This record gives sequence, C-alpha cells and structure tokens, in this order.
Amino acid sequence: MNFNNYQKLSQRTALYKDKGHNFIYPTLGLAGETGEVAEKVKKILRDKNGLVDEATKNSLKKELGDVLWYLTQLATEFGLSLDDIADTNLKKLLSRLESGKISGDGDER
Repeated sequence: MNFNNYQKLSQRTALYKDKGHNFIYPTLGLAGETGEVAEKVKKILRDKNGLVDEATKNSLKKELGDVLWYLTQLATEFGLSLDDIADTNLKKLLSRLESGKISGDGDER
C-alpha cells in the first residue's frame, strides 16, 4: 500500500465531529498515540531489559498504526498529501546529509 491509497481509504474511518474543518481532534489524537508508543518503549527498557519480543513488536505495530492514522487525518485536514510530505521530508534529509549537516538544530540547515 502507498501513502496516497492509505490516506484515501483511511478517510472512510475518520468519523469525528466537523471532519474537514477540525484539525484539533487529530492533533490531540496524534499526541496521545505518540505518548502510548513512548510508554511501550519505556516498558521495554524497564520490564524487558531492552529486549523486544514478537508480542511487543506486534503491540508497537498497532500503536504506530494509530500514530499513522492520526497523522494522516491531520495532513488531510490541512489539504496535504502524505506522499508529498514524505517526499519533501526525504529531500530535506538527503540535502542535509549531502551538505554534512544531518545533525544539529533548526529546519533550515
């Protein structure tokens, strides 16, 4: 599956108030789901000495899917294509790599 297909199909499951005019709901959902991913990673360190088993991977895959869903809805609310976001980000990172500025601070490196 590609990003554009995912973005289009996921819209069928986006059943929140004022869809198409509500960037707050997916923003808050994205923050919440990102926190859940961080919690799972924390527990890998705390409870499993940093070892990741298949059950943990599957659990993380589901949470990362939720992150993707909310990210997708947020992009859609702003009329942005996930394919375009991914392409723009990769070009930015590759440019930084080529110029030796992959680490550091700021968007305009």
